[in-house]
Amino acid sequence: MKTSVAILSLFAASASAFSIDTIPGALPPVGLFDPLGFSAKADEPTLKRYREAELTHGRVAMLATVGFLVGEAVESKTFLFNGEVTGPAITHLAQVNPTFWLILGVGIARAELDRAKIGWVEPEDVPVAKPGLLRDEYIPGNLGFDPLGLKPTDPDEFFTMQTKELQNGRLAMLGAAGFLAQELVDGKGILEHLNA
Repeated sequence: MKTSVAILSLFAASASAFSIDTIPGALPPVGLFDPLGFSAKADEPTLKRYREAELTHGRVAMLATVGFLVGEAVESKTFLFNGEVTGPAITHLAQVNPTFWLILGVGIARAELDRAKIGWVEPEDVPVAKPGLLRDEYIPGNLGFDPLGLKPTDPDEFFTMQTKELQNGRLAMLGAAGFLAQELVDGKGILEHLNA
């Protein structure tokens, strides 16, 4: 898997591209973990979309794993939902008031629309053969949301932070899948298993 593919520059001002073996998230000794060979078959825009999807799913999974644990820890002890939501976290969403779904749907739609405006080329400017084309200067996952000012200005530190986020997101995807599977198997909450 020594195929070099220019994917994007770390910063828009930087013209130096990096190979598929050194993109954020590729760690020695494995390099880029791609057992099905998707990256070998993909061009630069497709690789950027793959990375955007991985980051998005990783961020959602990080929120999900925290939500599982916090939701089970505070059930019936919070003013949210009048303490009516109980049981394993996998059953919580079905117990929520429908008004919550409206608010959640609007929030998600707004976030996705903003993300599309930041990262994607306008549909009328995209060739038919290249759907979902990301902007050339867009760094996958970089939506400009940094309220705590944690994004480093140094390219090496930024690369390290990107790798850490990807690794944590990958772990969270596995963790969330494990939480779902465990709660589906026996109907008990994750914290109930930990406290048993």
